[in-house]
Amino acid sequence: QVQLVESGGGLVQPGGSLRLSCAASGIRFSMYPMNWYRQAPGKERELVAAISNGGGSTNYADSVKGRFTISRDNAKNTVYLQMNSLKPEDTAIYYCCAKLAGAQYWGQGTQVTVSS
Repeated sequence: QVQLVESGGGLVQPGGSLRLSCAASGIRFSMYPMNWYRQAPGKERELVAAISNGGGSTNYADSVKGRFTISRDNAKNTVYLQMNSLKPEDTAIYYCCAKLAGAQYWGQGTQVTVSS
């Protein structure tokens, strides 16, 4: 049984930071590229950041470049999203996703709210 469990969301003031974690089980984690998506109310889900299976390659949405950093620890089967300089428009539910060869698995999401 595949499980992706996100944690680390919460309420933060503009300019603050949060670190999201996604712990995976039931898959050979080190084989899977990993992704963070987000979905704000009334908007479509969008890709925020992606990392290759070995961690050597990363990609970011233009809206988060320079503020967010994706990383992974294959020994811990965990992917992270460090979010700095948060803005109100970063408010969304954040999901991690594992994709490989047509298979994809999603976590349940963690709420991030940026508000003063």
